Amino acid sequence: MTDQPEVLTRIDGAVGRITLNRPRAIHALNRAMCETMISALLAWRDDPAVASVLIDHAGERGFCAGGDIRMIAESGAGDASEAKAFFQAEYRLNHLMFEYPKPITAIVDGIVMGGGVGISEPADVRIATERTTYAMPETGIGLFPDVGGGWFLPRLPGQTGVWLALTGARLKAADTVALGIHTHYVASDATTALTQELLAAPADPKAVADRVSGDPGSSPLAPHREAIDRLFAPDTVEAIFAALEADGSEWASKQLEILKTKSPQSLKVSLRQIRTGATLATFADDMAMEYALGGRVVRTHDFQEGVRAVIVDKDNAPKWSPDTLEGVSDALLDELFAPLPPPEAWTPL
Repeated sequence: MTDQPEVLTRIDGAVGRITLNRPRAIHALNRAMCETMISALLAWRDDPAVASVLIDHAGERGFCAGGDIRMIAESGAGDASEAKAFFQAEYRLNHLMFEYPKPITAIVDGIVMGGGVGISEPADVRIATERTTYAMPETGIGLFPDVGGGWFLPRLPGQTGVWLALTGARLKAADTVALGIHTHYVASDATTALTQELLAAPADPKAVADRVSGDPGSSPLAPHREAIDRLFAPDTVEAIFAALEADGSEWASKQLEILKTKSPQSLKVSLRQIRTGATLATFADDMAMEYALGGRVVRTHDFQEGVRAVIVDKDNAPKWSPDTLEGVSDALLDELFAPLPPPEAWTPL
């Protein structure tokens, strides 16, 4: 074991730099990492010596694979207090970045999923490379696309956010840039030079990115966008299933096949989260909704079982309960989405 900190923070020229430094876990976030980033961002917020912030990662494997799911599941099997403390810190970090008064640049070179999306999507400049793989795969482990997914996903073009949330589809840079998930494309071997340029012109990272960004190529998703907007428009998961079935195209059948492997509870939770998130006035409102929801969902059978199947035993054969969409009642969803009483509710910093 090395004694290296899991997040490196420093001021480099006039740039506040955050480097995720837990490469063996693909920088999976824990509470201490979130708190380190919060401290740095708060210190730099009013520091005139810091013009902008850059977040990147050490090592080759990816930017951030998500949150520390195993810890969250172990906590959820008990009273969930540790999981809630993690969510409280993580969502405060997401919100702090979202509202930050100075430009933030995120270089998402490699895997960016779940919690990694939460600390890159609020950045003003979001740079993908040919190694970027973006996904919100939570419905496959009985969770939902949190860390602001309820805000960002419904604000993507058409119904692409619903499709991403429900299927957990993995996208490469050509698609993420086309959808606006990432703002720029830079080849991975040019990111070091990009960093030097950002340090040389710290006040306007967007101008730097505009100058050096390249073309990620044509979007493989483009031919399916019309179908996504049509088939993922209904407000119930049952109606989406029916639309996919009725469509009968090879692509629609493939999406239906994927959805049938996901947690029925998670599918319904995620759709309601996105439809609700579309109506909320502020990012903080979304975080409060997701915090109430997250603290409950991590204690459910499906999250415990999803983590067992995908992360612990790795048999990829979860037994969902309820195992049908019909079995997930509106009453259950109402319970999961109920606001918390004020002393327990999430609050921004």
